[in-house]
Amino acid sequence: MDKVKLVKKGEVKLQDLVEAVKSSEGFSECGAIVAFNGVVRGVGHDGSKVLKLCYEAYEEAALQSLKAIRQKILTGNPEVKELVIYHVIDELESGEDTVFIVAAGMHRKETFKAVLEALEMVKTEAAIWKKEVTVKGEAWITS
Repeated sequence: MDKVKLVKKGEVKLQDLVEAVKSSEGFSECGAIVAFNGVVRGVGHDGSKVLKLCYEAYEEAALQSLKAIRQKILTGNPEVKELVIYHVIDELESGEDTVFIVAAGMHRKETFKAVLEALEMVKTEAAIWKKEVTVKGEAWITS
């Protein structure tokens, strides 16, 4: 299983990633799995109805940054034994999945922290862009 990946909508399910993490090396030391599943909100930044979000990426750079984020999180959190980050690059409607982050760690506190740190880094460091299309128009959204 890839540890980081850019996928199309419907290509992966959160439970599949959880199961893959459970079968990873070092999982027997873990007492916690924390999973984050981002979804498209139905209301945009301007308060209007969202028609779709369009995620685009400079794929090579995005994958490199996701790998670097993963490595930084694992190096900085030795109690976290596994971390996977999958981001959807596609046109998505309200309620559809956008990003998956799953971590396994020895204890819950460090594992929750690792997922939150990874999410913030993905939103600010990865070469992934989000265009929000609402009934009022469209705009590129920054985190």
